[in-house]
Amino acid sequence: MRALRFVLRMFGWLLTPLVAWAASFLGAVLGAALAGSLEGALNGVAVTVAMGLIFAMLGTHAWLRLVRRSPEIRAALSLEADGTPIIKDEPAPESPQPAQLPGPEAS
Repeated sequence: MRALRFVLRMFGWLLTPLVAWAASFLGAVLGAALAGSLEGALNGVAVTVAMGLIFAMLGTHAWLRLVRRSPEIRAALSLEADGTPIIKDEPAPESPQPAQLPGPEAS
């Protein structure tokens, strides 16, 4: 169970870069579609890169706003209020202590 919790937490932490990547990919595809009507390969590449960058920034900004406003998402993904992962050491379960045997008392 602890390993599953760790894997899910890592997946949650990777959602922000995944959203940025997906948004940049969408922007680059739209930019490439627009670039087909432009003259010159350099102009087409510039439009594609610019659209990818703009969409990545907008997607990341929208995702972080959502994370900051939703306590449910933050709790599920173990995130701080600013969207950074909560890194804390979980205490190990306490094992029962062996019974202390009465020893000779020093007088």
